[in-house]
Amino acid sequence: MTQPATADAPTGRPDPSSSVAATFLDTARRRAGAEAFRSPTADGSWSSLTWARTAERARELGAGFLALGIGVEDRVAIACATRIEWVLADLGVLVAGGATTTVYPNTRPEDVAFILADSGSVVVVAEDAGQLEKVQAHRADLPAVRHVVLVDPAGVDVAGSDGFLLTLDDLAERGRELLATTPSAVDDRVAQLTPQHLATLIYTSGTTGKPKGVELTHDNWLYIGEATEAIRVLHEDHLQFLWLPLSHVFAKLLVAAQVRVGFATAVDGRIDKIVENLAVIKPTFMAAAPRIFEKVHARVNSTAKAEGGAKAKIFDWAFGVGLECVRHEQAGRGVPTLLGLQRAVADKLVFSKIRERLGGRLEVLVSGSAALAPQIAEWFAAAGMPICEGYGMTECGGAAFVNRPGKVRIGTVGQALPGTEVKIADDGEILLRSRGVMRGYHHLPEQSAEMLVEGGWLATGDVGELDADGFLKITDRKKDLVKTSGGKYIAPSAIEGSLKAANPLIGQAVVIADGRNFASVLITIDADAATAWATSNGKDVEAVVTGRDEHVHAEIRTAVETVNGSLNRWETVKEFRILSRELTVESGELTPSLKIKRAVVVRNHAAVIEEIYPNG
Repeated sequence: MTQPATADAPTGRPDPSSSVAATFLDTARRRAGAEAFRSPTADGSWSSLTWARTAERARELGAGFLALGIGVEDRVAIACATRIEWVLADLGVLVAGGATTTVYPNTRPEDVAFILADSGSVVVVAEDAGQLEKVQAHRADLPAVRHVVLVDPAGVDVAGSDGFLLTLDDLAERGRELLATTPSAVDDRVAQLTPQHLATLIYTSGTTGKPKGVELTHDNWLYIGEATEAIRVLHEDHLQFLWLPLSHVFAKLLVAAQVRVGFATAVDGRIDKIVENLAVIKPTFMAAAPRIFEKVHARVNSTAKAEGGAKAKIFDWAFGVGLECVRHEQAGRGVPTLLGLQRAVADKLVFSKIRERLGGRLEVLVSGSAALAPQIAEWFAAAGMPICEGYGMTECGGAAFVNRPGKVRIGTVGQALPGTEVKIADDGEILLRSRGVMRGYHHLPEQSAEMLVEGGWLATGDVGELDADGFLKITDRKKDLVKTSGGKYIAPSAIEGSLKAANPLIGQAVVIADGRNFASVLITIDADAATAWATSNGKDVEAVVTGRDEHVHAEIRTAVETVNGSLNRWETVKEFRILSRELTVESGELTPSLKIKRAVVVRNHAAVIEEIYPNG
């Protein structure tokens, strides 16, 4: 619903508790000269923005949106990779009173058209000609879209578009013109906003079915910011490295936390630059999906084994010591004196060097979006970089539980954020209630009613257990539990996580068991680990990556047997197949947040599965 500004709209300084926009402007005043954002430049260096300059840029873009006729809750879609322009455009939408519709940059044209049409987006901020082409291909079906704003207009005839196309600079110029005549335009609009107004519309990529638009209000994000501040995990002096897709709720909640707390963030969404950027930026805080931690684990282990000799033996000894210390601490026992002395030596010889490769200043690591294998969590803790695993979903603003530094309980997602209530239903389903819970699904009242049950509880669809101290353990998704033909239930994600931790060569694992008489697994080989392994063993890299090397099969067989030793009889993996390529977002086998789409994997690799189960 659009609520245009009125001539007698209130002026003055908006109450920070009224909206994310007001909180942002308040933090920008409070932290004016401090660094807010850092981003890479074309020449490979990094450019910095103070909070004051960030607010100025956001005001210009916000006024530009006002000049385009954006009203309160009008949707502006952003189809762009993670970069500073994404953040600034989003802040511009918020201070204009609009609501951001997030669109993953790798979304297919037909799905982009669906999201834009379903959301009723009136303006699209598109990264480049490729994103513009998706809009143009379905322009006849998108009558609500009045303008497309290009971040990178290279190769596009903006001038010849009859005003339909603008650049981001054009938008800012329109904003400056409006502010020159009406200096209070942005403040007046921000003053109209209430906590209940729509701030963001995030379409869940989902592992099955059509995407649903999750309506998140200003109050949902205000709650996330307030809860983050209350647990005192992050403070003003932190420097965050943000690479996560800003189209995903995980990254959006990190920006909401930053807006509230006032720390700085280095923004660069290039996944292939993560390790390199860590060494350059030297952040104190980073959040990631488990796949990134798995890749770091695999790369470090593969490099150590490739070196061989004394270095490899020292590496193995150090982690043996580190893991023993972690297990003592997790069991609530003190680390014995001799073991503690050994850990100090291991830290000097091995762990400190690993931390230095990752910037040397990491104080807080957070994992979310999918389950983190306990073995990976133990490995990072042993290296002196404990991961604070958390839990949430788009429908609750992305965060509900998180482990705290110094209070990490491996295998759990921590304790509830302040203000979040939780209860476990009779069937084990986790129910949540907080100010972070969505307003509902856009245009889907029946689905909203299924998720938002009596009493305002959010039915998460996840199964879990609470211990006596309030730590939550996720056992699986209700929908992901599979039943063998013998009637036994299996939780695939736990087996898959154990397999990936068992050998760095395993990049991805997908358990097949639903309706089958035994469990099997499809495995992909991690390219980085394969390259290191092939080099150290004198093997052909391509043969290793595609699984054609017989020695790779032996490695994977050993990993499967190791994991089977910890499983119930009916859970054990009887057969495996190595796929010739990794699962990808582009193939539809992974969501943009790197979760496995099981149905697509099964469909794409039906012939391989048929080999395993020739009789069905």
